Amino acid sequence: MDWPGVAALVWTLGCWLWALQLVAADSGWPGVLGMALAGVLGLLLFLYQEKCSPQPLLALSLLCQRRVWALLLTTVLTMTGVFAIINGLVMSHAQETAGHGLTAEQAAWLLLTPYALIGWLVGPWAGQLAPRLGYGRVLRLGLAGSMLAIVLMLLYGLSSLWWMVAATVLAGVAYAGTANIILNGLGVVLSPADAPGLLPGLNAGAFNLGAGLSFALLPAMAYQTSPAGGMLLGLVVLMLAWLVSLLIPRPGAAELAAVEPAAHHTVASN
Repeated sequence: MDWPGVAALVWTLGCWLWALQLVAADSGWPGVLGMALAGVLGLLLFLYQEKCSPQPLLALSLLCQRRVWALLLTTVLTMTGVFAIINGLVMSHAQETAGHGLTAEQAAWLLLTPYALIGWLVGPWAGQLAPRLGYGRVLRLGLAGSMLAIVLMLLYGLSSLWWMVAATVLAGVAYAGTANIILNGLGVVLSPADAPGLLPGLNAGAFNLGAGLSFALLPAMAYQTSPAGGMLLGLVVLMLAWLVSLLIPRPGAAELAAVEPAAHHTVASN
């Protein structure tokens, strides 16, 4: 086990997440820059360790592969664009007097509960469809639906509670139940055969990093401008995620494995 590499990677991610928390808490730029630079130092140490280790935690050649960096970047951008909108901006606006004037309990029941439940119900179906229709196609459909949900929030949801409920339900279908599930699935089916746990592990870190970035950037934009400003920034980031997702290669073996049994079944029935 490459324990020095693990230590350097934990240090790097910990420093960067701490820096994001300082940004969200408006703690001043010296502390933010200090933690960010400490994270950069940790990253350099990690890269040096992986280059010199006989059994590296992460072979640097793998990071240069499109299936790795394109997936990780798509995951980070997707989480950055959506996470704080659903879990932060929507809930905050719903409870404000100038918003929908709900209590915390009412907002949770009307907005978060349907969003979570519909995502839980749709997830297995998305996972079944992806190998048959194509992982990339289903992922981009989920990202497009997530963008539509944010547009509905911007145009109607900020002034109408029931439009906001409808938009969060759509986000539950498109983001929680589709895009999120497919991103996790891609981490599995695109992993190198000699390191099957590598990409799922890195992808989990990308989810956490994206969530931290989302709560650092979108609420700050909303505070400086308005809730609409924060949502608009999330929409732009989500558009970037859709574009980057075009670079993720097709997991041909996984899609072929799903299609072949169906073809054999058709031949047998004939």
